[in-house]
Amino acid sequence: MKRNMKSRYRRGAATVEMAVVTPLLLTMVFGVIEFGWLMSVRQSLIQAAREGARTAALPGSTEEQVIDQVDRYLGPMNMAGYQITFEHPTPPDNPTETVTIDYTQNSLIGGFFGQDSYHLTATCAMRKEGYD
Repeated sequence: MKRNMKSRYRRGAATVEMAVVTPLLLTMVFGVIEFGWLMSVRQSLIQAAREGARTAALPGSTEEQVIDQVDRYLGPMNMAGYQITFEHPTPPDNPTETVTIDYTQNSLIGGFFGQDSYHLTATCAMRKEGYD
């Protein structure tokens, strides 16, 4: 009878331990997933800014073409709320494209790790083609 009581207490202890550890474990798993998504969004943002600047560096390119190119890279990721800033100095200076996104609108778990709004920004400048 004494042996049976010990195993019952051990099962109860395992249940309590699991109840304490599970929220911590789930928070860590979701944190790793969110961090991976953050890196993916950041890389897409950098690539979109680069492609936008590359398009803007072509002779005769328009802002609509640059916006279409950036949309082409951010569209498949379903990014919402991004802004494109253009800086087109007179040639032969380099055109600069800046793409900014509000990450809280694009988070997978929606502000679970904090309610503050923060922005990711990628800037790229390329030499205008066709000028010496």
